[in-house]
Amino acid sequence: MKKNDLRRQVNEAIGACQEKKAEEISVLELEKNSGAFTDYFVVCSGTNPRQIQAISDEVEERLEKAGLRPTHVEGYKQAEWVLLDYVDFVVHVFSEKARKYYDLERLWKSAKRLEPAELGTKRKQRRATARNAKKKLA
Repeated sequence: MKKNDLRRQVNEAIGACQEKKAEEISVLELEKNSGAFTDYFVVCSGTNPRQIQAISDEVEERLEKAGLRPTHVEGYKQAEWVLLDYVDFVVHVFSEKARKYYDLERLWKSAKRLEPAELGTKRKQRRATARNAKKKLA
């Protein structure tokens, strides 16, 4: 898969998380030599089981519209840690308690932490850079 296509899909998942008011969204770009089974982790938190399920549902719906279905979904009924596996990236939706307990960011500390905005396409990034430059001039 092309890197831009993958980034666009990850960005779509991030947008779905944001739409449902997920908290503490972070993106981990896993190193090729780290033994990782995927390229990216999208990690976020929900405040209660219903919100966790709503975030998961929104991610699935948005990516399905883009022609992508998860190969595996785990933890949906319990809604403490929902894992949506899209092969090239994995979305983790945690309860606050489960996120602190499993601490994926520490576990995968060798991964590069990205801001959600960093995954936009180059075209979007150029537009944002141009907007910021105009604001500074004004």
